[in-house]
Amino acid sequence: MRSVPARARGYVLCVALGGAACVAPALGPHTRWTVVVLLAALYAGGERAVRHGVAARTFFPVLLAGVFLLPPAAAALVAVPGALCARVERRPRWLRRAWRAAQLALAAWAAGQAYAALEGPGAASAPHFPYVLLPAAAAVLAFAGVLAALDGGILVTAERVPARTAWQGTLPRSLAPVAVHGLAGLMMAVLWQSPYGPPAALLVLLPMGVSCWVFAQYHRERAAHQATIRALVQAVDIKDRYTRGHSERVGRAAVLIARELGMPDERVEVLRFAGILHDVGKLGVPTRLLRKEGPLTPQERRVIELHPEYGHEMVRGIGFLGDARAAILHHHERIDGSGYPYGLTGTQIPESARVVAVADAFDAMTSSRSYRRARPVPAALAELRRCAGAQFDAAMVGALVRALDRHGWDSEVTAGSAPQDDVPPDGPAPAPEARPGAAPHLPEAFRPLSR
Repeated sequence: MRSVPARARGYVLCVALGGAACVAPALGPHTRWTVVVLLAALYAGGERAVRHGVAARTFFPVLLAGVFLLPPAAAALVAVPGALCARVERRPRWLRRAWRAAQLALAAWAAGQAYAALEGPGAASAPHFPYVLLPAAAAVLAFAGVLAALDGGILVTAERVPARTAWQGTLPRSLAPVAVHGLAGLMMAVLWQSPYGPPAALLVLLPMGVSCWVFAQYHRERAAHQATIRALVQAVDIKDRYTRGHSERVGRAAVLIARELGMPDERVEVLRFAGILHDVGKLGVPTRLLRKEGPLTPQERRVIELHPEYGHEMVRGIGFLGDARAAILHHHERIDGSGYPYGLTGTQIPESARVVAVADAFDAMTSSRSYRRARPVPAALAELRRCAGAQFDAAMVGALVRALDRHGWDSEVTAGSAPQDDVPPDGPAPAPEARPGAAPHLPEAFRPLSR
């Protein structure tokens, strides 16, 4: 619980109370309990089956069928048992289950209200079937809209994402999959009320199950790629003991910059990979050069300057990295054209490379190396500002400065932030204290359902 900020716990409590208020009217004798229990059991079973390698949010047809078959309160109740019993791997488990149950209950209730307001239940009968598409579309939009709105709130409260970017793009990303599941749910509802009854409605779940299985295979393949990336980074850390942890910290700094610039989540993820892998080409550099205590000769420097090209060749075949490959190749280019390997200038340098260049330089300055001691964070930022426009992209430097003012950069992230004058000449830089007013590093407390 300590990893979850107090305002995030309060936000989840408010959402849970709202979900309970939506469900409460269904707890009476007039509810169609047979339909509620059957749909709830189907949803809980679907959660168990789908969550083996896939997030629970990928299986919504049963919930949306409940929206089209039941009053809003009863439709909200369908989601609760499955969400409360779902397997949760990260702690605090009970808080995550309560969050998922409340979010889905509120989304189903809002969808049911939209469906009823447009007279969807009456239009679902056979003679008027085509007219049910408008109420069903409104229900899908309401369902996706509530999920997106609540997701943005948890990003603001739990992960301290700026409010101006927390909701950016969340609705479009969630709307497409929810719309597909909404069509399947509508088919279930229509068949359920047909002469063929619930057994025919269950047949709709077969193609959805197959699609979820395919999606699970995709996630497993992606997890395998990420494991490969982790192995490469660990190999670099082992080879160059002075930069151990550097890649992970550059990835974190790149994420801070990307989020401050309002980039979409997919782009943020690509930049995280770019930061983590930017030095993977050092695997092709002789270890004696990486660990050399004294200054490098011009020939040795030329050998080390080949590592961006080595790295680009190593990751060329990893398709999902996308623009991260360009960042690996060009993260040592400079705005004024004096960088390497190709001497690109200004906007010729890919945006991802300009982000990683700032993140890399910042961590290099705030980490102890074989050839110098760590600089304090303010001194590193001052140096970045001084070099902005010549070596670094000024927009990226400004974004990092603003992000660090908001989030801080604690002792677990930097390798050292004590002034150089305070470092004993015969020992490593002492562990730094957190900046005054800096927030501690926050682990990812929640993952939005619409992602």
